[in-house]
Amino acid sequence: MAESKAKGTANPERYKIPIKTILVTQPQPTTDNSPYLSIAEKYDIKVDFRAFIEVEPVPFKEFRKDKVDILSHTAVIFTSRNAVDHFFRICQESKIEMPADMKYFCISDQTAYYLQKYITLRKRKLFVGEKTAKDLFEVIKKHKNEKYLFPCSNIRKEDIPEFLEANKIKHTEAIIYKTVAADLSDLDDVTYDCIAFFSPSGISSLFINFPDFKQNNTRIAAFGPTTAKAVRDAGLELDIEAPMPNAPSMTGAIEVYIQNQKQHLKK
Repeated sequence: MAESKAKGTANPERYKIPIKTILVTQPQPTTDNSPYLSIAEKYDIKVDFRAFIEVEPVPFKEFRKDKVDILSHTAVIFTSRNAVDHFFRICQESKIEMPADMKYFCISDQTAYYLQKYITLRKRKLFVGEKTAKDLFEVIKKHKNEKYLFPCSNIRKEDIPEFLEANKIKHTEAIIYKTVAADLSDLDDVTYDCIAFFSPSGISSLFINFPDFKQNNTRIAAFGPTTAKAVRDAGLELDIEAPMPNAPSMTGAIEVYIQNQKQHLKK
């Protein structure tokens, strides 16, 4: 990405510059009703999508070295579609068929629905949180005697393992896929007015690809407290933070910024 002033240097002039281009560090939406496209049309903004991180499978031979006995567990915790896909890939390569009495704990309805791609679900064996890991904890507390398997990435949040440890719940963590930086070399000479990040891995990918990245007039948007912390730890200024009480989504927070900026520039 194009360079500019010293990393993290305060730049009050940045707020005076309208946002005309946004880079969303996620894959291109598969539907035409993305809220980002609504922002693009409403405010005449060019919005690009580019995944900053990629998922690589952990090879079956590597997985076997960890000696994880899948069938010795009575429940599986899923926090993402990637976890679902790679877990059943491992099962297939292991020639394991999941028993009918296995219980599944999913962080959200979306993950639970996606699980049906691989198995026929029985309601009494499926447990779903509202949206966050904390919501799921309340469900797991009611099933403390299960032996949980937590398939995950090499980069994951600490909240679920810490909860299981603190409550002395039997569990095994299994790394079944890896999160790595995508190749962004084609963006070397490209500058955006705003870049939206959704995980600390996205910030890491930025500096892996562009070690000398300078923020200058680029507004940095971050979703979630861990991403916000990663932005600040990298020496960048955080301009847009989501979720907010009046804007629970990234697009909502960006729109609030744009509207506030318009009012400020009119004064």
